[in-house]
Amino acid sequence: MAADSPVLALSGGVGGAKLCLGLSDLLADGELKVVVNTADDFEHLGLLVCPDIDTLLYTLSRRNNREQGWGLAGETWQAMDALAALGGETWFRLGDRDLATHLWRREALSRGQDLLELTTELAVAMGIESEILPMSAQSVRTQVHSPEGDLPFQHYFVKHQCQPAVTGFSFVGLEAAVPNPRLMQLLQQGAPRAIVICPSNPFVSIDPILQLPGLWPVLRDCPAPVIAVSPIVAGMAIKGPAAKMMAELGMPVTAEAVAAHYRVSYPGLIDCFVIDESDATLAPRIEEQGMATAVAATVMHNDGDKRALAAEVLRLAAGI
Repeated sequence: MAADSPVLALSGGVGGAKLCLGLSDLLADGELKVVVNTADDFEHLGLLVCPDIDTLLYTLSRRNNREQGWGLAGETWQAMDALAALGGETWFRLGDRDLATHLWRREALSRGQDLLELTTELAVAMGIESEILPMSAQSVRTQVHSPEGDLPFQHYFVKHQCQPAVTGFSFVGLEAAVPNPRLMQLLQQGAPRAIVICPSNPFVSIDPILQLPGLWPVLRDCPAPVIAVSPIVAGMAIKGPAAKMMAELGMPVTAEAVAAHYRVSYPGLIDCFVIDESDATLAPRIEEQGMATAVAATVMHNDGDKRALAAEVLRLAAGI
């Protein structure tokens, strides 16, 4: 592939955003294209909240709260405090500066713009050179199944703090959703240099993207190498409920189980699966499944770690 051809990343929130920042630091302006999960989106207080998109926007514009990985640095909460005093819903807290993003998005939607157009405008307004591509303009919403009933994802994740046991997932609206036309255009114009599946939750961040009608076979048949990075390190998720979900679904909480999920769900898609150095002993077993495996330092504590992992992913892709 040409050195200046784009790199396509599939991402959820915090973990994916970290790797995307590393990639954006190494690539020329505009080379990185990020397809981001929108199945976490939901309507709240009359606003469309897009957690994964906003995490990407805030991270790539270097405005994010680095300690917690999401939200904005220097955030204040006066609007939420005032809402609480009125007896309003505050279980999903929107910071004062974050509210500006949601208000801007709501106003753009009221003008007739779709999520794809307005996200491009938000990225430009925040000075981001990379292209942020919501996976679809159509509404797709994750439902978490549990013995207590079905829960919208943010109710499970935030309101109930991931406490209900998980028995499965469904993506409401998926069958009618169309992959982002810009994504399909990029794939049809010529193969990207690499396709990177970021270390995001496989079940609620990556699966909604790959299960868009007709998408994953197009990615599989694209000549670009597909590199996936495990979000599970030494039996734990670096961020989020992936490990808890795996245990409750009866899966071993290992990088090997993540590789098996991708191999069974999307046969032939992944060319190389990257696991952390702490899981190096799993590499031969994953390769026995028929999936080439690489070992790298995948835990990203700082910007140097992000760039180092991004460089390794690009090196692996160039060698395939």
